[in-house]
Amino acid sequence: MTVATAAQWVEGARPRTLPAAIAPVVVGAGLAANLDSFIAGRALLALAVSIALQVGVNYANDYSDGVKGTDKARVGPIRLVGQGLAPAGHVRLAAFAAFAVAAVCGLVLVALTEQWWLLLVGVASIAAAWLYTGGPRPYGYAGLGEVFVFVFFGLVPVVGTAYVQTLTITLVDVVASIGVALLACAILVTNNLRDIKGDVEAGKVTLAVRLGDANTRRLYAVIVVVAMLVPVILAALVSWWLLVVTVTGLLALAPLRIVLGGALGPALIPALKHTGQLLLVYGLVLGLVLALV
Repeated sequence: MTVATAAQWVEGARPRTLPAAIAPVVVGAGLAANLDSFIAGRALLALAVSIALQVGVNYANDYSDGVKGTDKARVGPIRLVGQGLAPAGHVRLAAFAAFAVAAVCGLVLVALTEQWWLLLVGVASIAAAWLYTGGPRPYGYAGLGEVFVFVFFGLVPVVGTAYVQTLTITLVDVVASIGVALLACAILVTNNLRDIKGDVEAGKVTLAVRLGDANTRRLYAVIVVVAMLVPVILAALVSWWLLVVTVTGLLALAPLRIVLGGALGPALIPALKHTGQLLLVYGLVLGLVLALV
C-alpha cells in the first residue's frame, strides 16, 4: 500500500493557497476594529474556520479530481491521489477531518455569538467546499468555480468575520469583501488558465475552458484592476488613508506580466505564487488601515 510522507501530505494541503484563507479574516478583523468591536478570540476562531476549510477543499479537490482521473495530465503541486502517493480513501478522510475542525470551531463561534442562523452559513460553506469537484455534478466542472470562490472566499469570510464581532453588516463590510473576493478569484483564474489543456482532455469545463486562453488572460487583468479600485471606494466611504492600499498594486505587476505575456503550463506557476502574495499583502494592509483609521 502506498504511504505518503508527512512532507507530501503537507504539500498536498497546498499551503501556498492559505493567503486566500488568511486575508479575508484579517480584513474582517480590521472592519470590526474600525467600529471598536474587535474581539481577538472570535477573530482567531474565524481564522481557524477559514484555514480548515481551505485545507479541506484542497484535499477534497485532490480526492475528487484523482478518482475522476482529471489530475493525470496536470502540472503544478503534487496530487496525492492522481500521482498514486496516497490511497483515495485516506485523502477523503483528511478532507473530512479538516471540515470537522472547521465545523467545531464554527459551532463554538456560533455559540459565543448566539446567532444560530450562522449554522446555515457553515453548512453551506462546507457543502460548497466538497461540491466544487465532488458529488455527481461538481460545479467546478461547469465553469462556476469563480462564482463560488467569490462568495465563499470573499464575501462570506470577510463579512462573517466582521459580523461575529460587531453583530452588524454594513455597506463598508460588503465593499471591503469585494476586493478580497476578486483577488481570490484571480488565483483560481490563473490556476485554471494553467490547466486548460489538461482540463479539456479530462472533460472538465472550467470558466477558463469556456472563455479560451486569450479571454482568460484578459479576465485576470480586469479582476486585478477592479480589486485595486475597491480601496478608492472605501476611501470615500471611510477614510482617505485607505488609498494607501492601492500601493499593493505594485505586487500585481509581476503576475500581470506573466499572464499577459502568454506564459503556459508550468511557466504560470510563478504567477500563482505572486497572486497569492498579492492577496495576502492586500488583505494585511487593508485590515491594518481599517483598524487604525
